[in-house]
Amino acid sequence: MNGIIHSQGAKEPPREVYSEMVARASRKTAAAGTCIKAFVIGGGICLFGEFLRRMLLARGLEQDAAGTWVSVILVFLSAMLTGLGLYEKLAKHGGAGTLVPITGFANAVASAAVESKTEGFILGVGTKIFTIAGPVILYGTAASAVYGLIYLLAGGK
Repeated sequence: MNGIIHSQGAKEPPREVYSEMVARASRKTAAAGTCIKAFVIGGGICLFGEFLRRMLLARGLEQDAAGTWVSVILVFLSAMLTGLGLYEKLAKHGGAGTLVPITGFANAVASAAVESKTEGFILGVGTKIFTIAGPVILYGTAASAVYGLIYLLAGGK
């Protein structure tokens, strides 16, 4: 068999040829090095957040308020760096290390908005910004309701 011919007349290469093409085009990565970079960059983001928290506590904010402000600042900085195209450069080196902290979520939401800015603010940014946030909010809310119900049934106060 020399490949599959689709209705449009395009010929698909045989599975073995395609697998070989993918193997040649795929970038080889050193798993250990990639994990270390992700750990260092993700840890650096978290360390920066802890630095901010301690700085805010030293200025007299209460624990809850300081934690809230750290989240707000990190989300703002992540969205700003995404808009400037800098977060993508950080993520290129940090991989999953940039996805795990709250900054990864902010980046995902801001990226969807930035990519659709040419479509206008209402039909582009206004609708696409929730492409990522919508499912996260939905499933986060549903999971918290389920966990709350389990906690209540287990005798929690």
